[in-house]
Amino acid sequence: MKKIALVLVMMVAGAVNAQTGSQIPQVTVTGEGIIRVVPDMATITIGVNNQGNDSADVKKENDKAVDAVLKYLKKSGIDAKDYQTQRVYLNRNYDYDKKKYYYSASQTITVKLRDLTKYDALMGGLVESGVNNIQGVEFESSKQKEYETQARREAMLDAKKKAQEYMSALNQEMGPAIMINENAVSSYMPMRTMAMYDKAEAGGQRETIAAGEIEIKANVTVGFIIKINSNDLRN
Repeated sequence: MKKIALVLVMMVAGAVNAQTGSQIPQVTVTGEGIIRVVPDMATITIGVNNQGNDSADVKKENDKAVDAVLKYLKKSGIDAKDYQTQRVYLNRNYDYDKKKYYYSASQTITVKLRDLTKYDALMGGLVESGVNNIQGVEFESSKQKEYETQARREAMLDAKKKAQEYMSALNQEMGPAIMINENAVSSYMPMRTMAMYDKAEAGGQRETIAAGEIEIKANVTVGFIIKINSNDLRN
């Protein structure tokens, strides 16, 4: 009987502690950390498209062009692990104006360029080798993980600062953090840096991209304990 009573007491005590824990006074805030860096790499998405009346001929022509593109990438010193075929299509389409069917073949390739100073030379060579579709450029940093860590730290410091401001306004003291949730860590390029430009007409060297800067952002939600003293309870 004593053992059963002891178990019941422990169960009741545990339930009381759980209830008390759920009612701990706390302040919950969100924090944001943003690290702005100049990108030093880019992932370029390129494509080769061909059309014709015979599916076999169109596919053969497309394969020939892609072979030339891959050979150029290898010749340019791009590591094999840095370019990859993403999509391969062969479609039958209908031309309503000419009232006949035709075929289109396409392949999409992504290329990671680890030296942005080689961008113009690379793109010129790719176009000459057969690329007729440039789908986009995504700028990156070779120190992405390092900057993500910095952004997380900045986000935590921002959350701590906000919580301290709330506690100061209430003349209360902030305790330790009891809850941390990472909402997101993202990397993106502000729209203002996406402009393309060309200095050739001004007599300068031709430049066809503006790398600008990328923002690496972290968002967190943090809960801090609000310390309650006896004077607060009396008031």
